[in-house]
Amino acid sequence: MNSHRLAAELRKIFPEDRIITGELERRIYNYDSSFMARFHNFMPDAVVLPRSTAEVSATLRLASEHKIPVVPRGAGSGETCGCLALRGGIVLDLSSWDTIEEVDSANMQVIARPGVVHYKLNKHLAEYGLFFPPDPGSTRMCTIGGMVANNSSGLRAIKYGTTEQYVLGLEVVLAGGQVIQTGGVKCKALKNVSGLNLTKLFVGSEGILGVITKVRLRVWPRPRARGIAMACFADLNEAPAAVLDVYRAGIMPSGIEVLDASAIRAINLYRPEINLPSSEAILLFEVDGNPASVEWEGRQIAEIIGKRAFSVEWATDPDRMTDLWRGRSVVAVAAARLRPDGSRIFAGEDISVPLDRVTEALRKIKELSQKHDVPVVNYGHIGDGNVHTAPVINLNSPEEVGRANKLVDDIHRLSIELNGTTTGEHGVGAVRNQYAWAEHGEAVNIMRRIKKALDPDNIMNPGKLLPAEGDTGGV
Repeated sequence: MNSHRLAAELRKIFPEDRIITGELERRIYNYDSSFMARFHNFMPDAVVLPRSTAEVSATLRLASEHKIPVVPRGAGSGETCGCLALRGGIVLDLSSWDTIEEVDSANMQVIARPGVVHYKLNKHLAEYGLFFPPDPGSTRMCTIGGMVANNSSGLRAIKYGTTEQYVLGLEVVLAGGQVIQTGGVKCKALKNVSGLNLTKLFVGSEGILGVITKVRLRVWPRPRARGIAMACFADLNEAPAAVLDVYRAGIMPSGIEVLDASAIRAINLYRPEINLPSSEAILLFEVDGNPASVEWEGRQIAEIIGKRAFSVEWATDPDRMTDLWRGRSVVAVAAARLRPDGSRIFAGEDISVPLDRVTEALRKIKELSQKHDVPVVNYGHIGDGNVHTAPVINLNSPEEVGRANKLVDDIHRLSIELNGTTTGEHGVGAVRNQYAWAEHGEAVNIMRRIKKALDPDNIMNPGKLLPAEGDTGGV
């Protein structure tokens, strides 16, 4: 279908002000935060902004009839090309569909449309003394639909888990336009084991099986207190060991973050006033709950980690907690300061390894950095083994770009070698699907069969999550 006819058909579904066909406006949609997006031009043929399930359903019926690719998109803050139109087609921009339909505080749940921003949801829930626990670092921009599609987690996953543990039900529009409810059509129960768990099938499916148009989430009582402990280590090996010591003591912090020497240096270059102590690693432990329990757990953590760290500070004062957390909050931006002509790239940034192999992962990433002559800043959610790497290169140097791509490939393969995964929370998209066979083996064929059953014409976000057609992984 040519662009003029496509626009004419879309006008039958959407008002003119919610259809984007101009070339300049469509260029806004050919990017996300990924390194891969910088070197490609993934332009959609049209963009629409749905505000109802009926509009999404009608769009998918049109797309199915004419075999047009459809790509759901939220805030566009992803790092894997997951919301880009690799093969053209229609982008469904769901970011403006941001209504909170219901807060059912008596039953500890909320119903929201996909464009609701994480921060705004929690701000609204705070009025009821509730919160949605998963906390990605992009809270002020990422959308609930995107979080569900990628099974996001973030800073507090070790205590509160990932998004999938809070999704009670979904409204999903399938490739042919059919609308289904998962988790029970009228169900408001917090526990439900009736039927196949289709909800979990769609969580983390990255839009390749259908479009999520409504989300029913479980929510928790908002913690009344919070505290942070910062510990500095002269030996990198002692940092993961200290984490395990805390776990063995029966304490579960809400978050545990790590900054290695490269991250500490970058932060001090970017914000000298933060003045983090020179060390091989810094750990940040966050504790939340009731005031008395927070104070007790914090003191216990300080005592436990003090046996390995050369410096420990525990704080519950809000201003001091902000000071302690400031280094972690700026590290993603600070990484580029490692070199004056450098830019931080989002690639190879999300591996996750077993807790007892975190030190090995950090040391081997440092070796790979030296091998490929590409500086790398390491930080992340050490409490669940999720290591974030931030390569820094000169984007104007094709030779450096080539070295960076080789480094990223080695980092991904390292994660599998260490019995881990290529992505702990950012998703697969188009940048990591080449590792599916190495990570999942024959299960890839089962994933393909599920995809084929729900999307026989492969119009739903094609080219994402699963290996490319014809890629048999050597089998």
